[in-house]
Amino acid sequence: MKAITYDLKKKYNLHMNVLITGVSRGVGLEISRLFLENGHTVYGISRTESEELKILEKQYPNNLFFKAFDLSNPEDIKQSVFKDFVSNHIPIHVLINNAAVAYDDIVTNLHIDDLRKMFDVNLYSPMFLTKYVIRNMIYNRVSGSIIHISSISAHTGYKGLSMYASSKGALQSFSKNISREWGERGIRSNIIVPGYMETAMNAKLTQEHKNRIFKRTALKKETDMKSVAETVLFLAGEKSNSITGQEIFVDSGTL
Repeated sequence: MKAITYDLKKKYNLHMNVLITGVSRGVGLEISRLFLENGHTVYGISRTESEELKILEKQYPNNLFFKAFDLSNPEDIKQSVFKDFVSNHIPIHVLINNAAVAYDDIVTNLHIDDLRKMFDVNLYSPMFLTKYVIRNMIYNRVSGSIIHISSISAHTGYKGLSMYASSKGALQSFSKNISREWGERGIRSNIIVPGYMETAMNAKLTQEHKNRIFKRTALKKETDMKSVAETVLFLAGEKSNSITGQEIFVDSGTL
């Protein structure tokens, strides 16, 4: 794979190499599409490759690269992602930790194997991806942006989401401390907190349940996935270069 050259004197939002997890569907696919439409290069990771992503690959054959990888194996990230897929010869300007799995159940039914798998995907893999991306940014002298996708459930209680919310809450604490550790290097870390969106993860919810969620928002409607993607794009670029260590809510005003 040919490395994209990068002029450090240019504003880095003119062209960015973006590493995104969970690109095959939902908000990850929407984020990928938006970055591609704006002329950036996407290095996408998902467990499987969807038909929608294949269509994007045909539209952007020189700017979209895909790696099938299961994030429930964080110990394999160094070799599979940062040696076999991207390397320090490809400067990464933006990391978007988007992929997640939900463990929906009440805590009295908690099983350790399911909990561990969820934390591997939702927390441990983002932590290792962040580790190696920061090393890449330092090597390439990049003032980069790390963006983690959280969930409104980490702030507003929902029945059956205590385990999922705990993984997202931990990710938020991680992000804030990363911003403090690496700010002097010009590396920013922020959290986006989306509200309820129509995604595969939420597909099993009944319309009645969805309506109850909508009623808890100021706008009385679901969160617009494009609004989340546009916020990610903003946090990735130079226009947000004084924003770090923050939690940005894109949630239709969940109350």
